[in-house]
Amino acid sequence: MRLDKLLANAGYGSRKEVKQLLKQKAVTVDGKMVKDPSMHVDPEVQEIYVLGEKLEYKEFIYIMLNKPPGVISATEDLYDKTVIDLLSPIDRHYKPFPVGRLDKDTVGLLLLTNDGKLAHNLLSPKKHVPKTYYAKIDGLVTKEDVEAFRQGVELDDGYVTKPAQLNIIKSDEKSEIELTIYEGKFHQVKRMFEAVGKKVTFLKRLLMGSLQLDEKLKYGEYRELTMEELELIQNEITKEE
Repeated sequence: MRLDKLLANAGYGSRKEVKQLLKQKAVTVDGKMVKDPSMHVDPEVQEIYVLGEKLEYKEFIYIMLNKPPGVISATEDLYDKTVIDLLSPIDRHYKPFPVGRLDKDTVGLLLLTNDGKLAHNLLSPKKHVPKTYYAKIDGLVTKEDVEAFRQGVELDDGYVTKPAQLNIIKSDEKSEIELTIYEGKFHQVKRMFEAVGKKVTFLKRLLMGSLQLDEKLKYGEYRELTMEELELIQNEITKEE
C-alpha cells in the first residue's frame, strides 16, 4: 500500500495533509525518516511511526454499542441523532455502519463495523443468527403465548414468524420477558406481541448470536470487541446451516 494512502486511511488527514507531514520529517518506516508519499509499505510487517507514535493500522473495526433511546440506527439523518454521531472522530473515520437496526426507542446491543462480509452473514436469513431481547409488556403474558411464539405467530401483514423462544420472567398486567428470535422483520418483537393482544412498553437487545451486551457500558457508550468476542461472532456465521 502507498504510504500516503495508508496514513490517510489511518486518520492522519487528507492526501495533501499527509504530504505535509512527510515534508516535516514526521514519519519513519523501520527507523528511517521517509518523505516519499508513493513509497509502498506493509503495515503488518514494518514499523511505522508518525509524530513519534507508532501507527496501529487496522482494516476493519468492530464496535459494541449500548444504544440509547432516541437515537436511530443509521449512518446519517437530516433530523435525528444517529448511532454514528455517538462515535469519536477517529472511529467515524473507519466508516462503520450498524449491523441491522434497532428501533428509535429500542436500546441495547448494536454491532457497528465496516466489515461488509461479516455484516452480510450476520444478517443473512440462511445463517439463522439468534437475537435475544428483554422486554416489558403491557398485558399478562401466559403459557399460551409461549406456545404460540414457539409455533410462530401471524403478523399484521399475514407473515407467519419462525418459531421463537419466549421465557416469562414476571407474569402480571405488567409482564417481563426474554424473547429469542431467528429473523429480523420490521418491528418484529413489537408486532409479535400485538398479534397476541399485548403491547411492548420497553425493549432491550441483550444478545446477537453468542455476542452479549457488556452491561458495564452505559447508554451511548461503546468499545471495540475483544478478540474472543470477534471469534464468537465469526464462529456463529460459519456454523453449518
